[in-house]
Amino acid sequence: MVIAAVVALAVAAFRFLVAPRAFPQVDGTLTLPGLDAPVDIYRDSFGIPHIYASTEHDLLLAQGFVHAQDRFWQMEFQRRLSAGRLSEIFGESSLDADRYFRTLGMHRAAALEADSLEGKDLEGNHAYAEGVNAYLDTHDGPKGLEFTILGLQGTRFEPEVWSPYHTLSSGKLLAWDLRSNADQELARAHIAARLGTPAIEVLMPPYDPDFPLIVTSTLAETTLETVPEIAFSRFPWVSGQGLGSNSAAVSGERTVTGAPLLVNDPHFGIQMPFILYEIGLHCEPLGPECGLNVVGASFPGIPGVIIGHNDRIAWGFTFLFGDHEDHFIERIHPENPNQYQFRGQWLDMEIVREEIEVKGQEEPVIVDVRKTHHGPIINDVVGGPGQDWSYGWEPLAYSWTALEPGTIHKSVLRLNRAQNWDEFRDALQYWDVAGVNAVFADVEGNIGYQATGRYPIRARGDGTMPVPGWTGEFEWTDFIPYEELPTAFNPPEGYIGTANNAIVGPDYPYFIGVDWDRGYRARRLVELLAADDSVSVEDMQAIQRDSNSLYAQDILPHFLSLQPSDNIQRQALDILRAWDGREDRDSAGAAIFETLRLRLIENIFADELGDQLMVRASGQAVFLAARNLLNEPDSIWFDDTKTVEIEVRDDILLQSLEETVDELSDALGNKPADWRWGELHQAYFKNQTLGQSGILPIEWIFNRGPFEVDGGLETLFRSRYDINEPFGVTAVSSCLQIVDLGDMSRSLSMHTTGQSGHPFNPHYDDMIDPSRNHQYHSMLWTLDQVEAGAESHLQLLP
Repeated sequence: MVIAAVVALAVAAFRFLVAPRAFPQVDGTLTLPGLDAPVDIYRDSFGIPHIYASTEHDLLLAQGFVHAQDRFWQMEFQRRLSAGRLSEIFGESSLDADRYFRTLGMHRAAALEADSLEGKDLEGNHAYAEGVNAYLDTHDGPKGLEFTILGLQGTRFEPEVWSPYHTLSSGKLLAWDLRSNADQELARAHIAARLGTPAIEVLMPPYDPDFPLIVTSTLAETTLETVPEIAFSRFPWVSGQGLGSNSAAVSGERTVTGAPLLVNDPHFGIQMPFILYEIGLHCEPLGPECGLNVVGASFPGIPGVIIGHNDRIAWGFTFLFGDHEDHFIERIHPENPNQYQFRGQWLDMEIVREEIEVKGQEEPVIVDVRKTHHGPIINDVVGGPGQDWSYGWEPLAYSWTALEPGTIHKSVLRLNRAQNWDEFRDALQYWDVAGVNAVFADVEGNIGYQATGRYPIRARGDGTMPVPGWTGEFEWTDFIPYEELPTAFNPPEGYIGTANNAIVGPDYPYFIGVDWDRGYRARRLVELLAADDSVSVEDMQAIQRDSNSLYAQDILPHFLSLQPSDNIQRQALDILRAWDGREDRDSAGAAIFETLRLRLIENIFADELGDQLMVRASGQAVFLAARNLLNEPDSIWFDDTKTVEIEVRDDILLQSLEETVDELSDALGNKPADWRWGELHQAYFKNQTLGQSGILPIEWIFNRGPFEVDGGLETLFRSRYDINEPFGVTAVSSCLQIVDLGDMSRSLSMHTTGQSGHPFNPHYDDMIDPSRNHQYHSMLWTLDQVEAGAESHLQLLP
């Protein structure tokens, strides 16, 4: 009782005395070094800032300042993660992540990019950095509650000056989150090593040709065991994973206003605060010398707006899942681990020495990164090239376009300034890593689509599995020319929809990838768009909140033909027969179906795959594999290798139903009509660092949830969960946007958690309920709108 009271008092002290010292100043005036003229910042009821400045320099400086006001700890964490410098403040707990990121070398590529900045790109990045540093110089209190708590634990440090290098390294980390199929390549190799190459076609089937389009070598299992688990994770140090996104552009010929509508809904791994930040950047006056007038979602640490609209065009992105990375199996000299074979010759590796400072240790941890011309050897992190060298595993060199200096930093601000289709496409030619499907609409009534990214042309093979590096047969010979990437402008259908589905069919002359989303969300999106030739903003809202599972329609008929003797099992099947297919939080049918599908996957595949491969291969492809096998009732895959009997499909279906009913009865009671999907399927927003500390009072301060949510794995309103740890949500919509090109001021948006990164700030979590309940706020556009909706006004003075 006494301990609880002390903890409560301590938390109250943090909430009312300590935490507010990190909150941003949002009213009054503030003198800021580096400004050319006064700047006005209005924040609305959700804390979304709209910045008005007379020069682009001041506008981007103020954006860096505002990002740092609300999210500096997030920015600090991101730059440390991308550079492999977390151990300096967290100690050994983050050493594995640091080793891996130092091995990859994204920070080395970012440094080269920073050295190449010039012209407006250099000016914009410098102005943004000036703003971040102005915050560091002028904010007297702690830069975030995380700094205070780390200080109490003995970790005190002054944040380094922000530079364009840190912005570019943050961009590299974003590219890591959005990288395409590295984990799929390794999963295929693991399947081949354990079960033979033919099993790949079953477990990772190709994209279904009936679903919408938007326009070989094996490894030993011992080798795969040396690959760090972080290589399979898209979101290191984040609570969840599972990328996705939906977007659509509808021509004015199919809308109620006669003007295009554009919607976007990117999905990221769940975290607190979320990865995006809403903002408005307005040149006042707008002209040739100050050409930014844009609102939308940005990434803290990076200048400009990533998705949104300006006064002429709107755009949105979904992840393309193209293949711009390969794993090469290297052959090492038997007497010299620092030499590798290539086309009959022994070549010296490049050795890059990395020193990792570790809190609490006097000496740095040394990582000697070995690089072939294909890239860094990623399994040295576990296997080790030194005295413990073992020839039981094969070195894997990782080729990825983001590990070389790139040009994506040139794209964002050009995109923000673009006034038409040609300028839009010109800006996207620089979007060279983390390829996206970019949708477009403009005030002239046009809609369009452009694929982005830098995709290798291979001398042989398609990059879907690791290949021998020593033969020279699988080298990258060139890259697909930007002018030949898929594109569409004013298609005859009158709409464009993307949901991470396949971009092109087999007739496309180049290989872009095969590891697309399996197409259920795309099929539902096209189904809804094609059914309505007078689409309204309200219709687009309904599409974004749609929770209908088309996958369930393919699977359930096989279960509904069962004749179980158990009464509760029959009740469960009756509920599924009456179910409308919507995965809403109050749905009993959704709870039964989702549990049923997991038991089905487990019972078909777990005996053959084993624990580790079951985890690594359990993506969407496995669901498609199960769907396909259900049409083969006597398939050998249904036989449980651990039993004497020979099982067939209906045996596995009945076993899965029995286990589902037992599991749900234990969790939710023995009345199927009372079962609810929301009691199982919940979102828990965890802070990236201290929210996973294991110290309950600290986790309570930084984390929020759990919250019941609608949706599932294949629904348009997506709330993905990890099927190996069901049913907690791992990825959700990060920023819903609906842009009305007929009148920008009618546009709508909603972030996921909140604008602020400061716990106890009212804007830390004030968007969670509106977001999960499908509510939007106005995407303020005109100065009159902004002033009328402002709850605070800060003027920055030179």
